[in-house]
Amino acid sequence: MKEIESFLEHLKFDLNYSDFTIKSYKQDIEGFYTFIFSQGVDITDVDVQIVRNYLSTELEKGRTKVTCCRRIAALRHFFTYLKKNSIISENVFLFITSPKKEIRYPEALYLEQIEQLFSKNKERTDDLKFRDQAIIELLYATGVRVSELVNIKLGHIDMRGRTIRVFGKGKKERLVMFSKSCQQTLMDYIRNYRDFLLEKNMLSFDVDYLFVNAQGKQLTTRGIEYILKKIQEKTAINLGLHPHMLRHSFATHLLENGADLRVIQELLGHESID
Repeated sequence: MKEIESFLEHLKFDLNYSDFTIKSYKQDIEGFYTFIFSQGVDITDVDVQIVRNYLSTELEKGRTKVTCCRRIAALRHFFTYLKKNSIISENVFLFITSPKKEIRYPEALYLEQIEQLFSKNKERTDDLKFRDQAIIELLYATGVRVSELVNIKLGHIDMRGRTIRVFGKGKKERLVMFSKSCQQTLMDYIRNYRDFLLEKNMLSFDVDYLFVNAQGKQLTTRGIEYILKKIQEKTAINLGLHPHMLRHSFATHLLENGADLRVIQELLGHESID
């Protein structure tokens, strides 16, 4: 559909949305198109009743209220774009109330679990432990998103000042700080194992990205998720580890130790304090 492709290009080039977010929008919009076509309805004829039927169908399929709310938000944005470009005459999603979401608190690790994770990973004997240790310590020390982590370049790091420039959603830049122990771990990785990976793959030392894979190339978000899974296997610690768990732990531990919520909001790169 031309209007879908045009909207996705608008998200990417005009609004600087991430590839992951654009993919989610695409799936949600295409799913809605599949539904209305099954009902014999064109996009220009969508009304409030059609949308309510769509939501009822989604809930009957076992979709969570969180998922339905996300889809409504994506479709509301899409329909706003369609109206602005005179493809439709009215944005019916402005009249739709999202299902009330159940409160879901972020998963976080206890400080003792964080300390055990770091300690056990250091006991590994394979070379990858240096890179993996730097990854988990930096995720916890800064609270950065995994998408921000994989895009950190050496030039973004002020090792002496223990700060990193990261670029979040919408390419918004912010400064994050890391601890002295994380500083030492990063230096060990950069000076030893990172150079080893580049030499091993006969790559130029002009490679900018901080974290590289076994082929000496930039790590991906999926690659980080795989690494965390392997860390659990190699350390025999089953924490259900994922990147956001370390981000949530960073925020939770700051809050528990008296940090101001507004400060935590800034460090996490959230526009809203909610």
